[in-house]
This record gives sequence, structure tokens and C-alpha cells, in this order.
Amino acid sequence: QVQLVESGGGLVQTGGSLRLSCVASGFTFSSYTMRWYRQASGQERELVATITSTGGGTNYADSVKGRFTISRDNAKNTVALQMNSLKPEDTAVYYCNVIWRVKNYWGQGTQVTVSS
Repeated sequence: QVQLVESGGGLVQTGGSLRLSCVASGFTFSSYTMRWYRQASGQERELVATITSTGGGTNYADSVKGRFTISRDNAKNTVALQMNSLKPEDTAVYYCNVIWRVKNYWGQGTQVTVSS
């Protein structure tokens, strides 16, 4: 079955950096677009970044452009999110996502907290 396991969250000060990782299993990772979402307390889940199956195409939410970088290693079935210049408004639970056989799959999420 499809499994996504995120790691790398934590508490960081404004301006700091974190690197999130997601290890995928249960599907042919190299064939699928991967996404990172986040959900702040009391808010809807929002798309943060997308990367195509080969890694040749990426897209970002306007709120993170120039600060976050999504990448993938198809040999290791991992997708990462490098987050720099973090702001308090980046505080959220971050989720890895794949749409496999028309169904959304999510990891358990990793908490990112940015203190001011």
C-alpha cells in the first residue's frame, strides 16, 4: 500500500532554515508528481510546492517563492522541501502528497513552528 513518511520538522527562529523529507513506498515513485502541502491551525490545507516525476518541473505558492525549494531523489524514493528565511506565518503541519490511481495519499505530517 502507498505510504508517505515525513520528517525534519521542528522549532526554528524567524530567518532560520529547515529541510523536510518524505520517504515514499508502495508505488512507482519515479512515475509520479509529488507535492508538499501545509495546514496551519484553523485554516485549510494549502499547496506549497510541486515537482514533476523527473524533477524537471517545479512550481511554488507565491508565499514561498524564492525561499523554499522542492527536490527529489528517485533512486531513494524521497522528496524534500528546503525551507529558508522562515517566517512565523510558515508555521503549520507540512504534508507530503501523491495522487495515485486517482486517490490522494498523505503522510502523517510534520510540525514546523517558526518563532518570532
